[in-house]
Amino acid sequence: MLELVAFGGTDVGKKRKNNEDSYAVDADRGVYIVADGMGGHASGEDASRFAVSMTREHLNANAYAIEQYRATPNDQTKAALLQVIEKAIQGACARVYAIGQAEPQKRGMGTTIDVVVRVGSQVVLGHVGDSRVYVVRNGQSYRLTEDHTLVAQQVKAGVMSPQDAEQSTMKGILTRAVGTHASVQVDTLLLDLMAGDVLLLCTDGLHKYLQDHEIPARLREASPGQVQALIDHALASGGSDNVTAIVLGVQAPQAAAQAAEAKAETAKAGSRIDAVRALPLFQHLSYKEQVAVLSVASNRSYQTGQDIVREADPGLEMFVVVEGRVAVHRGNIKIAELAAGGHFGEMALVDDAPRSASVRALAPTDCLVLSREALSNLMKLDPVLAVKVLWSFVEVLSGRLRTVNAELTDFKLEHPERRSSVPPFVAG
Repeated sequence: MLELVAFGGTDVGKKRKNNEDSYAVDADRGVYIVADGMGGHASGEDASRFAVSMTREHLNANAYAIEQYRATPNDQTKAALLQVIEKAIQGACARVYAIGQAEPQKRGMGTTIDVVVRVGSQVVLGHVGDSRVYVVRNGQSYRLTEDHTLVAQQVKAGVMSPQDAEQSTMKGILTRAVGTHASVQVDTLLLDLMAGDVLLLCTDGLHKYLQDHEIPARLREASPGQVQALIDHALASGGSDNVTAIVLGVQAPQAAAQAAEAKAETAKAGSRIDAVRALPLFQHLSYKEQVAVLSVASNRSYQTGQDIVREADPGLEMFVVVEGRVAVHRGNIKIAELAAGGHFGEMALVDDAPRSASVRALAPTDCLVLSREALSNLMKLDPVLAVKVLWSFVEVLSGRLRTVNAELTDFKLEHPERRSSVPPFVAG
């Protein structure tokens, strides 16, 4: 199994009297949290501290759900795991809000929060606010969270440019926070780990001084020195806020047998995300959005000769071959073979029309399975992602219509005697 090492640190910065950031590194339980509080009279400090401690308490009390998913990953245990993360943050939100309502001097206090929980060869994220989680993978930096701020919302909607957002006086206005209301919407995400990954959890006291493209050069390993170097960079750049960072490093074990297992885990994780990224349907999505699609997909394995879908059955799911090989049949005629990276059944994401062909495993085969319900739920949570996916659908269907139009035209030219029996077709 992959090994995870973690180190954290915080600094009050150069302009603040109090440190309103809080963090937790619990390597034994695989729980890592950063929080950035807000509110006068030390209320922000209390809000972040309460949120971290209450979130940890809930996760500890529901460790069985985390362990169940690690031992038996399936749709049911995944849903239970994500619910535990969400309820942990929701519970902290309700408690912080209640304290603020009970003590007038703390009214309106709140905090951001980012939670990362290790679950076997994956981590699950919970996110509210504008602290961030990044992963550096294969020399590239990817942001795994979206800022819940007014300007970030406007940038995502295309109302404001990223350049204008950087100069906006409204940069710090949060649209979601823990404790300012009795409940809050929580973003969750599952990420497959790969050997060599380095994850960064940080408050805005650090990331305001980091461009995303700069992160790989500044985040090369997980060590106490690396954490301090990041904090020193924020201080040298102005240190206008409290600065907190947790760095997680993913590495293969030294023992040969365990190293081989870790290598296989890394290869499988790479194949899964590569399969999603290669699909035309998801070509316009950001890396974080592609990971979100992967998060709602299921894994299924098939033995040689086993039917994956049957012709005329209702279509409810799309399949992507991650490992193995399959044959596509219509009636008794084999019309195609698909290897790793091949996909079939994508029209099931639109309607439940009967399958037009059967698909059978020609070798032991692993597939990613994405249901229409899972994708629909994800799109409801993220309208911008929905627009990108629907636009890709239009592009894919347009390409197919043009291909059919060209084939019909060729048929008419080759068989002029049957021209009147082929209906006219225009593909734009």
